[in-house]
Amino acid sequence: MNYESTFIVSPELPVENVEEITAKVIKLVESAKGVIKSVQQIGKKRLAYSINKFREGSYVFMELTGTGEMVSALEKFFKFNDAVIRFMIVKVDKKRVVKKPAKDVKSEEAKLQTKPQAVEVK
Repeated sequence: MNYESTFIVSPELPVENVEEITAKVIKLVESAKGVIKSVQQIGKKRLAYSINKFREGSYVFMELTGTGEMVSALEKFFKFNDAVIRFMIVKVDKKRVVKKPAKDVKSEEAKLQTKPQAVEVK
């Protein structure tokens, strides 16, 4: 299954510690037989609302492939790590292509033919 994970780390941590936490997450995913497609350290961003008295945080975004066991291991890591102030793991489905229904030519012609006719009143 494909997953996306975003976690926010305390802004008080230096960049080296954020990289260290990211490396731990990568190691955890690989030990749970998962595969990491991409990792993006977005950096410090202002939060929409304060979390644990923080107004900003360091964001990290990851694309993963793995099992449910990997997800539960990640959740446990994020919950018990004090430096992580928020996290989200989302299952990504394949994009579905929805075809538009073909226009019914006959029904449109019938609509055109049944227009109200002007009637003369004497």
